[in-house]
Amino acid sequence: MATVKDITNALETLADPALKMDFDNVGFLAGFGGTEVQKVLVTLDITSAVIDEAIAIGAQLIVSHHPLFFSLKTVTDETVTGRKLTKLLRAGLSAICMHTNLDAAVGGVNDALASVAGLTQITNLLDEAHDSAGTPHAYGRVGYLAEPTPLVDYLSRLKKSLKTNGLRYHDAGRPVYKIATVGGSGGSYLEEAITQGCDTLVTSDVKYDVFLDAREQGINLIDGDHFCTENVVTPTLQKKLTELFPELDIIVSSQHSQTAQFYC
Repeated sequence: MATVKDITNALETLADPALKMDFDNVGFLAGFGGTEVQKVLVTLDITSAVIDEAIAIGAQLIVSHHPLFFSLKTVTDETVTGRKLTKLLRAGLSAICMHTNLDAAVGGVNDALASVAGLTQITNLLDEAHDSAGTPHAYGRVGYLAEPTPLVDYLSRLKKSLKTNGLRYHDAGRPVYKIATVGGSGGSYLEEAITQGCDTLVTSDVKYDVFLDAREQGINLIDGDHFCTENVVTPTLQKKLTELFPELDIIVSSQHSQTAQFYC
């Protein structure tokens, strides 16, 4: 039977920790490395509800995208993070988190997002990280639709494929064809998308000034929500873990969903 440490090693082969950004905290972050695992819960975030779900289904391990914590000075029941950690450890659960290394990894978040966005001829947006072998990787992708598409039609299609309850966007009056995609907070990549000749950037957490820049520079800009542009990787993780450990029961969380809601 695979242990928590076995699964950690496998995931770090898929998403080399060398690819993480400097601020990040990835890998085996909490729990018991020698624990034998029968059931794994895959999620974007480790929330209190997700921990309760893991306990209810009898999981031994939670694999998440976002880290349970970035830095800690204390672990007590007086903070949200402390309460989550103590609940997790009391239940005998462990946590592995694969964040910006999974964003950049081949087959990770950004390849999943590019696929969901309908792109073909996919290439790196901007090589920014190198794995342990020195191979360049990127936190975004560029690709093409099968044919130029009116923005209103593409918005309808993307909303369904991202399973989001709403999209924020700027319409530059251009058809959508060459698209840059960046999962999570990618507004800072607007200039690179323009430099590479993209007519559209799909990302999330876009600030007002970035929408203003998009309007000034004539590029379509779509904010698909942080959760929705990154949660596309959870089925990928489920599939990869099932291939690597067919004896395990790998389940995607049913309790974690889009946080932001839109009132229309």
